Amino acid sequence: MKSIFYKSAAIAALMGSAAPAMSQEIRFMCGSDGNNCEVWADIMSRFETENPGVSVVLDAVPYKAILENLPIQLAAGTGPDIAGVTDLGGLNEYYLDLTPHIDADYWNASFGDILNWYRGGPEDNGIYGLHTQMTVTGAYINRTLFDQAYVAVPAEDADWDAWAAAARQVAEKTGAEYPMAMDRSGHRIAGPAISYGAQYFDVSGAPMLVDEGFQGYVEKFVGWHEDGTMAREVWAGQGGSSYQDAANEFINGELVYYYSGSWQVGKFDEQIGDFFDWQVVGSPCGAGGCSGMPGGSGLVGFKQTKHPEVVAKLIDFLAREDNYAEMTARTRNIPAHLSVASSGVDYVDASAPAAAALNAWGTQLPKVSPIAFAYQGHPQNRAMFNITVQRVTQAIVGELSIDDAMARAKDDLKAVLEETQ
Repeated sequence: MKSIFYKSAAIAALMGSAAPAMSQEIRFMCGSDGNNCEVWADIMSRFETENPGVSVVLDAVPYKAILENLPIQLAAGTGPDIAGVTDLGGLNEYYLDLTPHIDADYWNASFGDILNWYRGGPEDNGIYGLHTQMTVTGAYINRTLFDQAYVAVPAEDADWDAWAAAARQVAEKTGAEYPMAMDRSGHRIAGPAISYGAQYFDVSGAPMLVDEGFQGYVEKFVGWHEDGTMAREVWAGQGGSSYQDAANEFINGELVYYYSGSWQVGKFDEQIGDFFDWQVVGSPCGAGGCSGMPGGSGLVGFKQTKHPEVVAKLIDFLAREDNYAEMTARTRNIPAHLSVASSGVDYVDASAPAAAALNAWGTQLPKVSPIAFAYQGHPQNRAMFNITVQRVTQAIVGELSIDDAMARAKDDLKAVLEETQ
């Protein structure tokens, strides 16, 4: 684990009295994704200055550690005081309710329904998390490869078949190794499935994974892995529910079409530079619309902390409009804070491609289906994401037929719901 220690001048002045400083030490687990950890650390150093006797220790870890290791630590009672999480509702049982220590009216006015994503259910009115990174899933293309191949970029309302055909054509003409790739993630595949007509909930509102729309997209997706349209290594090269992206393949110019999401902008801006032109093209369309999945990550405190008031105060400090706007601009994210979003964000030192990409992602949010918003906020979505990854992968590698994989997915979800009820 990589640890980065940030201490204010006020803490240095208290070195002669180590016990009080240690009594206010807050450990922050940060999933390193672009420059977010560094930006948060910089802003939190000002919190330390405002609060002598408080020391924030930031542990920057790989994103996989947040997904796989943090839940184990929390169950064992050994987790950090604060962490950045993406399993927003799924970890609710461990969250510290910030409500007694913050101005709830400000939070409700600033973040609205997004606060529901962190709650345990419809009866839960607690305030648990600061949504720091509003995201939407969708695709990037290597525009230079399209131009070199003299292949027209499909229209805004093009479907998946049109994009697959175009990506294959570009790869064939330019020698690019991979026509298409999608992150190995149940969250990532959900938007395309919804666009194909997947409902995810039955008429009573109960979670439902497999239906005609969902299976229809899975059949396409598996077929693209069989014929070489999709980069097979991303999904077939991993086991269980492990996450895998294809960012490096895209950055290296080996990939024509990459379905990922808005959080990649900062990384692409920094690492691609002028190597090639890249462009956001959103989500392909289908019978269910042109939907990606909303989401992102947020900062939460945990019940096990010895310093609940300080933890809440730190998160509330980051939620201040000026700090939130700075954090959004410097990390190049889409704001979830309603006032910051309405005022607009001045993205600090963003290149022309990055600014264009961020604006393009902003235009994708209105296209997101209500089903996608409901799915993102459902407390069982992490289990459903994991089931999706495991069973779809088994179909891709030929361990199960698609019909058998879908039948097992139904059984998996039934077992999860019975256990949680």
